[in-house]
Amino acid sequence: MKKKVHILGIDDMPFSFGDKKVDIVGVIMRGNSYIEGVLRTTIEVDGRDATSALAELINGTRHREQLRVAMVDGAALGGFNVVDGEEIYGETGLPIITVTKEKPDEKKMIGALKKHFDDWEERWKIISKGEMKKLELEYPLYIKCWGISFEDAKNVIKFSTIRGAIPEPLRVAHLIASGMKKGES
Repeated sequence: MKKKVHILGIDDMPFSFGDKKVDIVGVIMRGNSYIEGVLRTTIEVDGRDATSALAELINGTRHREQLRVAMVDGAALGGFNVVDGEEIYGETGLPIITVTKEKPDEKKMIGALKKHFDDWEERWKIISKGEMKKLELEYPLYIKCWGISFEDAKNVIKFSTIRGAIPEPLRVAHLIASGMKKGES
């Protein structure tokens, strides 16, 4: 993959569990250096609409033809509004990579899902899709990929990370989301 490939980084705004909705920010970057656009959508906190909202966000942007890959901050947005990377890839044709800094604790996740959701098994089934792989760069990351090989995902993450552990499209999406919600990031 080229180093100036268009990458969509997706993160949620800060929220409280009393909130009904949370905005999601997408940042389209050319590689790690040039912001092409900023996208926004809204999902329910702890809802079931993250997958469809992200597919609509991707398919609906005027930048769609330029996009080559999307990175999502984790397997869920807005609490436990789980992201089905396989389904998003199927609906958009855009390769999807979920990225986390810490290895998820499956026992804690299942416990939280059981405690808060009647449909916890369905949510866990979506979270469990794909193979979690540890990516060793300067700092470890844990990723799942759909529509892209682990090696290509590793290369995209490597060239889109300027410093630290987080790829620039995700870092910028996080900064914008925090700044919009809190007044500064």
